[in-house]
Amino acid sequence: MKGVYSPPGDYVYFRSQVPLHKIPIGTKQWRYYDFGPKAVPPLICLPGTAGTADVCYKQIMPLSMKGYRVISVDIPSVWNHHEWILAFEKFLDAIDVHHIHIYGTALGGFLAQLFAQHRPRRVRSLILSNTFLDTRNFSAEMPWAPPFIADSVDFVVSQVEMLSREDLASRLTLTADTVSVGPLLLTDSFITIIDTNDYSGIPQQLKDEVSERYLNARQAQLKTGGDFPFLSRPDEVNLHLQLHLRRVGVEPQPDLVPGISKGGGGGSSSEESEKKDPEDPPNDDKGSLDNPFAEPQLPPAPESSESHSSEDQLISNAKFCHFGDGDTTLKNQHTITTEFVMRLGREMFSVHLLSFYMASLYISLNCNLKLRPVV
Repeated sequence: MKGVYSPPGDYVYFRSQVPLHKIPIGTKQWRYYDFGPKAVPPLICLPGTAGTADVCYKQIMPLSMKGYRVISVDIPSVWNHHEWILAFEKFLDAIDVHHIHIYGTALGGFLAQLFAQHRPRRVRSLILSNTFLDTRNFSAEMPWAPPFIADSVDFVVSQVEMLSREDLASRLTLTADTVSVGPLLLTDSFITIIDTNDYSGIPQQLKDEVSERYLNARQAQLKTGGDFPFLSRPDEVNLHLQLHLRRVGVEPQPDLVPGISKGGGGGSSSEESEKKDPEDPPNDDKGSLDNPFAEPQLPPAPESSESHSSEDQLISNAKFCHFGDGDTTLKNQHTITTEFVMRLGREMFSVHLLSFYMASLYISLNCNLKLRPVV
């Protein structure tokens, strides 16, 4: 390894402001962030195979500062889709959340659709990104490992290394277990699809199937972003999340957001005082951090605009973000640096693949043992 991985400054600031919650529910250990006014129906973020609750930190804080409540969770060790539905429902009951909006990427988007299918009364809307409808293509090609993605980041690799072998094996099992999403009671108007047009671990054919299934859903095509647009293109993703929540009737309550001082003193949605988590990244030599998530307000709409002009302004900005990749101003707005995005070296990538390969072998061994005839 070349040196020690150092988390980015905005992530260090995020961890200093937002507490990590860990609760046992039955045999499952849930790890999650919950930030923003509790009076607002929450947006729940479900990561992909290689993600943890931390990978959506660029959505949690910016959206909560605008008055939304965001909950980002780890997918616990579950070994089939029926177990996932029951476990996720128990988690929602435990944190006293009944009606939800889900933002799911890759495997998280697939699990979100399954939960909406089997628990339609709880899911108010879906935002799906780089996801799929069934797992037949994956199960036919086990053992499976993600391809090299140029936009992969050290941050995601560091999160993969935090996962146990059991966690990785269970997520790969969910990907390989042959299951497909059935019809949803949720209408297409309550679904938004956010896909990237460059490198992605999800084949384009599978993403097209999602678009064809939900023909009347809102669709946003990001020209770049790879597998992790929530990290590499957070401004655009956050715009589309706000557009979606506004469209489905979620009203933010910025007046309930506690003030965050320039030195980093802010409030949390949790009423409990928690001790410093051992997983908190070191903040040596960081001093008093400014808020890296404080963004300038969107330019005001013209005076002649009607009441819906603010949404049109968001759409205009989102479209600009899609196709204006030559604009230097847009590049300067990204808090993620080029070094952070592209610094994935051979050694880190080897560890990344090794983790998935070991998990795949673990699954294959279990399958062989189950299929071995009893003598």
